[in-house]
Amino acid sequence: MSLRKLVCTAAVAAFVVIAAPPAGAQQSQPDEVDALPFMPAPATQVWATRSLSAQPGQAQPQFLRLDIGQLTPRFVTSDSPGTVKITGKIVNVGDRKVFDIVLRLERGEPLATEDALRTALREPAAAEAVQPKFTPVAGELEPGQQKDFTLEVPLRGTEPTSLEVDQPGIYPILANVNGRPDFGGQARLAALSTLLPVLGVPGGETKGKPGNGAKLTVLWPIADRPRLVRLGGEGESELIDDDLATSLSVNGRLYGLLQAYEQAISSMSTAMCLAIDPDLLRTVQAMSTGYQLRGGAEGKGRTEAQLWLNRLKLAVSGRCVVALPSADADLVALNRAKLTTMRTLAVTDGPALIQEVLSVRPLPDLVWPEDGVLDQSTFDELVTPLPDQRYPGVKSLLLDPAGLADAPGTAPVGIGGKTPVTAVKIDSMVSDALQGSDSRPRTLSGVTAPVESQPVSVQNALAVLMFRAGWQGDGRNVLVAPPRRWHAPISEMTEFLTAAQKLLAGGYATQTGLEELVSATPAVTNAKVAYPPEAGAREISAVISDSVTNQSVELNGLVAAMQQEDTAHASPADLADPLWLGLLRAMSGAWRGNEQGARSAAEVSQSEINGLTGMVGVTQPNSPILLGSGDSPIPITITNKLDVRVTVRINLADTPGIRKLDLADQVLPARGERVVRVPVEVLRSGRFPVNVRLTTPEGVALGDTVKLEVSSSAYGTITVIITMLAGIALVLLSGRRIYKRVRARNGENGDAPSIENVTPEKSSA
Repeated sequence: MSLRKLVCTAAVAAFVVIAAPPAGAQQSQPDEVDALPFMPAPATQVWATRSLSAQPGQAQPQFLRLDIGQLTPRFVTSDSPGTVKITGKIVNVGDRKVFDIVLRLERGEPLATEDALRTALREPAAAEAVQPKFTPVAGELEPGQQKDFTLEVPLRGTEPTSLEVDQPGIYPILANVNGRPDFGGQARLAALSTLLPVLGVPGGETKGKPGNGAKLTVLWPIADRPRLVRLGGEGESELIDDDLATSLSVNGRLYGLLQAYEQAISSMSTAMCLAIDPDLLRTVQAMSTGYQLRGGAEGKGRTEAQLWLNRLKLAVSGRCVVALPSADADLVALNRAKLTTMRTLAVTDGPALIQEVLSVRPLPDLVWPEDGVLDQSTFDELVTPLPDQRYPGVKSLLLDPAGLADAPGTAPVGIGGKTPVTAVKIDSMVSDALQGSDSRPRTLSGVTAPVESQPVSVQNALAVLMFRAGWQGDGRNVLVAPPRRWHAPISEMTEFLTAAQKLLAGGYATQTGLEELVSATPAVTNAKVAYPPEAGAREISAVISDSVTNQSVELNGLVAAMQQEDTAHASPADLADPLWLGLLRAMSGAWRGNEQGARSAAEVSQSEINGLTGMVGVTQPNSPILLGSGDSPIPITITNKLDVRVTVRINLADTPGIRKLDLADQVLPARGERVVRVPVEVLRSGRFPVNVRLTTPEGVALGDTVKLEVSSSAYGTITVIITMLAGIALVLLSGRRIYKRVRARNGENGDAPSIENVTPEKSSA
């Protein structure tokens, strides 16, 4: 029951009197000092607090940090040791020396109700009922110095250091560190609050078994943030980074999740169910055959991926498995963006892939949405089957109680409508305790609280689980669902499941399979979905969904222009489906609260689409194009490097001196090239830069714009006609002028004599 690495970064700022005490003033003794002008670090949140001299919104001075390395026991039973032992270190993180550092473990009154327990998870519960004597830790610590400590206090008895626990209960406990900073007075400088469940007092009373034990179900998530860029052959797949190699290796996060599951499955085979992200499975499978990292480096996790995947196959054989939405896509955000095809892909991709890779069939037609909530519109779309039977519609949901209305109790309920659906409730108190503050940061006095380490969350979730099973005793369903991407240390995962196993072995709880809950006949059939406002605030942002929407339009236009050449060549789906999955990665719920991560994923998906469209384009000629006449066509070479036929449209930019003529769309064969003579009309001689680009008939740009140099010394038809008309006009004008001169010479106006009456002059001799 030891906590090997409970590194609780309870970096709580001191509340000290900054000014030095007057000369001769009496100094308080350590045992008498417990100034508490601030709240200690609570069970699920480490708080940054404000100095007495600081104004709200200013930075707070910090002096000491308390790191807990081990707490023993994690929960107390009648056969536990008679003492509570904590080990760790105290670190001077300030800028001045600290004197007279002392420590004690305090406790509060046991928490008797669910409301009191929920409050303690949000805020630190009072732990002043028993305040034992302080134990000296260090006489002084210079800035940067640290001091290891071990504190062991009796659970029972009247000793000055005893916690005086004489009956079972859920006890708030507080590790309280006092000290005196240089230029200040004695005060509490660091504190950590958590919960200690006592199921039985050693040598004393034991909590009796409830008449109707809790029905325990554990949904164990195997998920990660999206990392796959593209799938390829052996050694050709590409990942964004190599963090998964670490996660899959010994002591890594995914390694630990699988190891904890393997250790628990022998005694919790009915209660345990794996929730697997299909995109993670696809990524690990790609890694197992060799892979590259974006930028060209070789991935290092091939062996780790092979071993982990083989272990997973063995572990899930014949076991309960749930398929998460592919890439853990944000279904509500997809629905708001009207990405219907992608939403359907998100919930249909997983079951087939899991069955193919792991040879196990996931629970059918079941969806666990992000945060366990859906809005009404998304719910309606999910439960409605498609006419072509490709999508049968969701039949059951795993939901947080906050996502339901008119749904009393803890048993599964029916959501009415045209297509009735069973909603299985997640125990929000246990699951929220495991979640801790990681995704719900809060602020105090305008300062963001630092994120706690996961061990504190596990300790509190363990206490809540004990309360559910040992104190409520109403036969309630307790479906525990840790966070999707749980980051607890391996020892903490194991500790939590060990506690669950002891509750089952002690008769405080019974195992209930998720399949049993899903197939149960609900007693309540008129429940409704509810979408809390805070859930909408955590959705993938409109900026990202708009980007993905534009990419989906582009991809649809590209697919519409593709046709399969023959059975020996690829189909359009072979090329497009990986890109649709890439778009889902940009809409992953993993990016909630991480806008930059979502933007990066959207950039990756856009680059993959650009890579596909760039396989079709215009080939740059080696020399300028010479046109022999005004109506000579421009020869343009177009190339298709894809393994499908593509219908393209040749687009010439408006160019002064050249008039475009109509040209039908062209069909490029798979991996083929064609020279197309584009009809134009040259309006004048000269050299013309002509920009050419291919698009699909729907307007999706293909390849890059290519600049052609076109030269022509010939006149176009219009130019010739204009020249001819000008010549004719010149001839007519010249003829008219000659005609007028002739008439004038002949006297047609009556002034000149006729030729017959003119007598020729005689020439002189």
